[in-house]
Amino acid sequence: MKILFIHQNFPAQYKYLAPALAEQGHEVVALTLGENANWKGIRVVQYTLLASSTKNIHPWIQETEAKVIRGESCARAAIKLRDKGFRADLIYAHPGWGESLFLSDVFPDAKQIHFLEFFYATEGQDVGFDPEFSDADFMSDCRIRMKNANNLLHLNAMDRGISPTYWQRSTFPKAYQDQISVVHDGIDTQKIAPQAPAEYSFTPINGNPVVLSKNDQVITFVNRNLEPSRGYHSLMRALPDILQKNPLAQVLVIGGDGVSYAAAPKTGISYKEQFFNEVKPALGKNSDRVHFLGRVSYDIYLQVLYVSSVHIYLTYPFVLSWSMLEAMSAGCIVVASDTAPVVEVIEHKKNGLLVDFFSKASLVESVDFVLKNRSKLAYLRQAARATVVTHYDLRTVCLPAQLKIMHEVCRAIG
Repeated sequence: MKILFIHQNFPAQYKYLAPALAEQGHEVVALTLGENANWKGIRVVQYTLLASSTKNIHPWIQETEAKVIRGESCARAAIKLRDKGFRADLIYAHPGWGESLFLSDVFPDAKQIHFLEFFYATEGQDVGFDPEFSDADFMSDCRIRMKNANNLLHLNAMDRGISPTYWQRSTFPKAYQDQISVVHDGIDTQKIAPQAPAEYSFTPINGNPVVLSKNDQVITFVNRNLEPSRGYHSLMRALPDILQKNPLAQVLVIGGDGVSYAAAPKTGISYKEQFFNEVKPALGKNSDRVHFLGRVSYDIYLQVLYVSSVHIYLTYPFVLSWSMLEAMSAGCIVVASDTAPVVEVIEHKKNGLLVDFFSKASLVESVDFVLKNRSKLAYLRQAARATVVTHYDLRTVCLPAQLKIMHEVCRAIG
């Protein structure tokens, strides 16, 4: 079987699936914006963008045009593959950036499986959830409708969809949900497991080296980028009270200065700087115990999780982050927002604690409670890991389910 993976940042969600298929003897090729190199039995082919977005184009179609450009660029690279003899039997694509828009025209006989993360809505999900950053109005509604144009084109082209959570599947139109299986990407629970002893050392800016272990009070928070959609502002506004109540606690914040999902800040400075500046007067000298680590290597990220006393995960109703499940797999006590799809995984006081996304008092109280009762709450660590091992383990649950779907679609090819 000839299988073509499409993702701008390959391997991304296919980090384990694509090599597993190559090991089974399939010819696996990946199209990506990344570097052109062979990887774990997979031929990785780079495509380049053939154009840039038009200046002063209608704002409702800016994103649509960008996806068409990417789709054309990817299709032309696929044509070169076809002309050199590669005929895809199966295409597995993440359609979010438009890369796979025209692949059915290049390989009309190929079956398509799409990784479906999210279908946007004008209410009831991330848009309009946070009044502080809401721009919900007629213009916003129209923009969201056009944002879904790419999703709808792909839904009509796919033969099967895979969504990582039931709530994320529920965001898609009901007419398509029967075609969408719920299978998470999978967490490598063998690699990500509680470590005893565990230690993380670093040197703060203009400070002395710090060595933290499980014996210390360590508050952790992880985002790809520090932005409101992942609750960064809620975290920062709670920190003055949390640190006042816990004079020995250290805060480790991992994440970049940019944006992944939110609109760019209107202040001209990053959200990271904006909200740190907002609470700095209230923090006073306690600001020295808030450590921004930036973007770090995966190994350092795991070291941080292993020494965590309490891990905070906050999100709008949106795509579930790998980091929450990885923190649970690492045996962290997670204090998370009572939002979808978090509540699909965490049951309050059973395998973690849930708080109102907008309640500073609730977040402060819960984090303070964990820091003062770590030994009594060891059962939360154990239950958190058990949840991930049972329902999200890569090797025993998710990868077998993904391969089963791939084989079902392959059998349909004949």
